Amino acid sequence: MEFEDWEPYYEEILEEFGYNRKEDEFSACVLDRKLAGSRIELSRIENILKNKMVTIAGNAVSLAEEIRLIEGILVTADEATSVVMSAGITPKILVTDLDGDIEDQIKANKRGTIAVIHAHGDNILKVDKYASSFTGKVIGTTQSRPFGKMFNFGGFTDGDRAVLLAHHFKASSIRLLGFDFENPSPKDEDPDTKRKKLAIARKLIQKLGIL
Repeated sequence: MEFEDWEPYYEEILEEFGYNRKEDEFSACVLDRKLAGSRIELSRIENILKNKMVTIAGNAVSLAEEIRLIEGILVTADEATSVVMSAGITPKILVTDLDGDIEDQIKANKRGTIAVIHAHGDNILKVDKYASSFTGKVIGTTQSRPFGKMFNFGGFTDGDRAVLLAHHFKASSIRLLGFDFENPSPKDEDPDTKRKKLAIARKLIQKLGIL
């Protein structure tokens, strides 16, 4: 998804949740400055995903039971990285806004997983603290307008950002595992807000004809 296509959704999200665009932009600047590792070219991502079968692993409780169904290129969303690694699987790409077990994400990145790290207004402190710890292959993404080597492929939660990433780079098919749009994780401190976020994630994925 190009930014011009994403921006109308983004403006709706800003209004619905009361987010501050300037804070999103500031967080992106912090990530751009602090991100360590090797900032890879987008052509590398395209070579991995284009015309490939891609499995996107979300962080729903069901993922542990669905791991055996993984096929093709594996992309994990945030906490799903820990679940698959506990099963002895290292994802090809992980998408994270630095929630979940960050140490597992850093470990995967050191093992060769490309870390797509996302900045938004609510994770500025985590970006400042952890971005420099990812020393492998990395890409920085922003919620707002992309700039320089900060990209925006669309998406709101880690799960739908992972799906939109695969779609943007023309995966031949996209399979979802560990996605639950109705029931927030027990770890979520504000389940009502999370349900609203999941509803937007579902809407964005449905636009692609995947659900």
